[in-house]
Amino acid sequence: MTHRPCRDFRWDGVPVRAYKDGEGPYRGVTRHTLFEASGALPAEWRYFEVEPAGHTTLERHAHVHNVLVLRGTGRALVGDRVHAIGRNDLVHVPPMTWHQFRAGDAPLGFLCLVADDRDRPQLPTPDDIEALRALPAVADFIRT
Repeated sequence: MTHRPCRDFRWDGVPVRAYKDGEGPYRGVTRHTLFEASGALPAEWRYFEVEPAGHTTLERHAHVHNVLVLRGTGRALVGDRVHAIGRNDLVHVPPMTWHQFRAGDAPLGFLCLVADDRDRPQLPTPDDIEALRALPAVADFIRT
């Protein structure tokens, strides 16, 4: 199929899936795989939606994430900084960088482009969490 109409951030023929299968703590997140990787384009384009006051897993990877916010507002941890994010903002997450997204008082929806050949998420160790919590702005933000 080459055309999948969208209604209220739901695309015809694209299933709404659980964000993860038990990997790390998160709250109120769904995942929609809009385009799977193919030989012609070895990348996956996904839409994530975080419910109000929800959050993604605190994690890092060896691969890059490129994110485009489509709806709502919230905040994103990238490395050692917390950024206010909103509609049409771009967020680049470099390799091996701690990151987490949190929604404000409305759903936060964003596209995420990642390479097909990617590693599994790495969750923080107790030492990693202690180091992150040593940064006041990060300590107030992260959910584990």
